[in-house]
Amino acid sequence: MSTVLPFLRVDGERIINEQGDRVILKGAGLGGWMNMENFITGYPGREFQIRAALAKVLGPDRAAFFFDKFLEYFFADEDAAFFASLGLNCIRIALNYRHFEDDMNPRVLKQDGFKHLDRVIELCTKHGLWTILDLHTAPGGQNCDWHSDSPTHVASFFEHKDFQDRAVWLWGELAKHYKDNPSIAGYNPLNEPTDPSHSQLITVYDRLHDIIREHDKRHIIFWDGNTFASDFTAFGDAYKRWTNSAYSIHDYSIFGFPDAPSVYSGQEDQKRRLRRSFERKMEWMKEHGLAVWNGEWGPVYSEDESVNAIRLHVLKDQLELYEEAQIGWSIWLYKDIGFQGMTYVSPDTPYMNLLAPFLVKKRKLAVDAWGADTSLPEIRAAYEPLEKFIENNIEEKYRKLYPPMWNHELRSGRLARCILVAEYMVPEWAEYFANKDEAELDQLAASFKFENCVRREALNQILTAHNTQR
Repeated sequence: MSTVLPFLRVDGERIINEQGDRVILKGAGLGGWMNMENFITGYPGREFQIRAALAKVLGPDRAAFFFDKFLEYFFADEDAAFFASLGLNCIRIALNYRHFEDDMNPRVLKQDGFKHLDRVIELCTKHGLWTILDLHTAPGGQNCDWHSDSPTHVASFFEHKDFQDRAVWLWGELAKHYKDNPSIAGYNPLNEPTDPSHSQLITVYDRLHDIIREHDKRHIIFWDGNTFASDFTAFGDAYKRWTNSAYSIHDYSIFGFPDAPSVYSGQEDQKRRLRRSFERKMEWMKEHGLAVWNGEWGPVYSEDESVNAIRLHVLKDQLELYEEAQIGWSIWLYKDIGFQGMTYVSPDTPYMNLLAPFLVKKRKLAVDAWGADTSLPEIRAAYEPLEKFIENNIEEKYRKLYPPMWNHELRSGRLARCILVAEYMVPEWAEYFANKDEAELDQLAASFKFENCVRREALNQILTAHNTQR
């Protein structure tokens, strides 16, 4: 029998329930599920590419069978029960618009897109978990990275009004479908937008607010800042127009990644850097007395437990900042194949055994942007000449493009490794599935079942220690 969860709403800087009690939402992102990502499940490139490649190798029916089973097994009752057992209370569900609309048939709702989403929301409700619906991938791609499932590094969403119109239409459909469901804490209309103009985003947010409120007056709307949810400087007085709203930062720390500037040990200057980064993202909200929610954060992990101990130290110090500020958070992420998840697929499963050689190659070539080790000699030998070529021929002032954190080394790697080389690897990945029948495909998808996953105990114990009252 499902738990009855109350509607939540924003009251100044707080999120409260119907009795007026403060609720601090603490949980994780369900990424890699209804918005697949390369580092989460082991494929190269973008989701639309691997779906097309698998359909070519297996045929449309068997490919659809595999992906449907993947969605079924990735998150089930056992996952919701485990998540709730940690004392957490909220799951942010990342969504790809393609589940609800086809590019070749725009603005025609695919009802089967709700099949697994409704199921998982019901499971979360059963175990007393609120959910937040996060449009991680919008038509055209609302940011310049792989996780918006766009073929390029250009956020075309901000260059074509029709892409924006389609996102507005989709949020109207989602709001109509879920308007009476109190177990949904709210809607996160665009994940990590990167609008170079900084003004288009506000115009789009106005439209998204109005279409949601046309159908749904009760759910909270969680607005990401621009430039990967870090920059609210262009938001001005827009908050006066947006009702029942909270504002979402993403607070990743460089100390939690392979390219950290130094080995983190909790020294005062390192902790000051953590605090400055966190507080800078919240300045606009604090100035206007607005509610803040940290929609993504967290380090990546290694096969080396000594490295993981350092990364968890970073995580604990970040949690202390969030406790001090009394804000909610959603760590990235719940489940993957061993890189960042609270749980991860066991290496001794059909899926991991099948793809083991490919995963080694993918890591060696550093084709995933997230957490790649680009210091490997082979990588430096291949890409350093390109970086030097750009340095020697393009003046520094012209190399300063948007987004500002993408220097020319990072930008050239994103385009050359993570788009070009990754694209070549897509058909190679798909060939691993060749000639698999439905029984074998079912076994591969079943590798993602909770019973076939390993729990990252040290991480989960820390999260439990910082859980929230119900």
